[in-house]
Amino acid sequence: MSAPLRVGNASGFYGDRATAWREMLDGGDLDVLTGDYLAELTMLILGRDRMRDPGLGYAKTFLRQLEGCLGTALDRGVRIVTNAGGLNPAGLAAAIGSLAERLGLTARIGYVEGDALARPDALTANAYLGAFGIAACLDAGADVVVTGRVTDASLAVGPAIARFGWGRNDLDALAGATVAGHLIECGAQVTGGNFSFFTELPDGGHRPGFPIAEIHPDGSSVLTKHPGTGGAVTAETVTAQLLYEVGGPAYLGPDVVTRLDTVRLHQDGPDRVSVSGVRGTPPPDTLKVGVNNLGGFRNSMTFVLCGLDVPAKAALVRGQLEEAVGKEGLEFTLARTDHPDAADTEAASALLHVHLRDGDRARAGRAFSAAAVELALASYPGCTLTTLPGDATPYGVFTADTVPQDAVEHVAVLPGGERVPIPPPTRTDAAAAHATEAAPATGGAPARPEGTGPTRRAPLGELVGARSGDKGGDANLGVWARTDATYGWLRGWLTVERLAELLPETAPLTVERYELPHLRAVNFVLRGLLGQGVAASTRFDPQAKALGELLRCRVVDLPADLPAGPSERFGEAGA
Repeated sequence: MSAPLRVGNASGFYGDRATAWREMLDGGDLDVLTGDYLAELTMLILGRDRMRDPGLGYAKTFLRQLEGCLGTALDRGVRIVTNAGGLNPAGLAAAIGSLAERLGLTARIGYVEGDALARPDALTANAYLGAFGIAACLDAGADVVVTGRVTDASLAVGPAIARFGWGRNDLDALAGATVAGHLIECGAQVTGGNFSFFTELPDGGHRPGFPIAEIHPDGSSVLTKHPGTGGAVTAETVTAQLLYEVGGPAYLGPDVVTRLDTVRLHQDGPDRVSVSGVRGTPPPDTLKVGVNNLGGFRNSMTFVLCGLDVPAKAALVRGQLEEAVGKEGLEFTLARTDHPDAADTEAASALLHVHLRDGDRARAGRAFSAAAVELALASYPGCTLTTLPGDATPYGVFTADTVPQDAVEHVAVLPGGERVPIPPPTRTDAAAAHATEAAPATGGAPARPEGTGPTRRAPLGELVGARSGDKGGDANLGVWARTDATYGWLRGWLTVERLAELLPETAPLTVERYELPHLRAVNFVLRGLLGQGVAASTRFDPQAKALGELLRCRVVDLPADLPAGPSERFGEAGA
């Protein structure tokens, strides 16, 4: 079929806009509507749900959303694909069947399983499956397909395989659809959500619509959204999402390695960005496995330190708490939010965050929080806390490893109940997992020699946008330039050493740097920034979502001849 496949997305995470499913179904034509509910932290939450009730383990909110939308989707022939099955795709498929029966509807439901691995020492252990199981369910006539842990992009790639009949060797097409799936997987982030230049959006970023990928038979696509919805789709909003939570130019997947350094974006009109040129290579012979374990218990208390002698006040609290509960597992973070000669208490105050992690729930619980509260009349002048004493809560630790592709039993359960094994790819590249180098690429501008011409002191964000995010204990930070001239300066100026100066917490880390000239972008991977992952992190920004904005607010010497703002070809990158 030559007509493009219109794939919309109505959920970027477990807790996304509840009305998005209805908005997407009512807003215009779609062939497929997807919903992404899974993240590393979500798998931990679902694992704890399953501990309380073995019948759970899936995203319960999806059922509530589907109740008001299933009939509409069936009437309009819109097929639904979601990973809301989490740890229990069979359980969610059965629940959808019961929902359809209660509503008097006939829905053909398929599901994909095999991602769950037997790890007795883990709370959850799930391999990241590919898209061919989803395609098998759709080929068998499924109206709704439920999965467990597949890659986020697979929710869009699977329907494209089913529509266009791609095979395992159609690597460029699979790679192109993978980019489209990656772009829409986080919902409104590609239509102006969390966008560095949100003040330039038509609605100021108030309520961005959810995205649509029009996928073509060759794997190229056009990113757009329903008419009349908020936000915008420009080459810059698409660039921002393309840089989100990625590593090197070789973007690994179970079905294909997608070369991000081959992606080309072009503004095709209002709210339409074409994505083309994507190249794919054989996938690795292994699958990523996400593992969650309970790491122990945690608790936090925050002290307000007002006025003079803030460091000495913090040191006093530290000594008192270490004497009361012991040093092990205690972490102290002093946030200097105070201003000198302030006219009100809040502006004059710093915050001392105290965290305790321990395998002993009693020590991390009331023993710790009560010891903090007991200092109220026996510590520094003006002692007060923003937190009440409470018990400890369990926290999780995320790790990632790999298993051979052929060690996982990927199964598509068709609407009629038939179980169809999905064989692994026959053509793999054992070295793909280490293929982080950039392929030769043209585009952008040559690096500009440092020290060329006069400069002006201003925030870096006047010239560049950024987006950052988490991957287990690592983080990525993608920075893009708004013009070719700015990219020529950026690629020569923003080195790993410069990044360490601007963001001192990155200095002791292993930092990888990659250039993406077609996107006028530089991407950094910060190994170990988030420790044992978001669920265990005591960092103020535990998922590194604000790291890009922190970088953009740093005041630096900008070339005086580089104007702030977009180029005259606003929205056109790497043409």
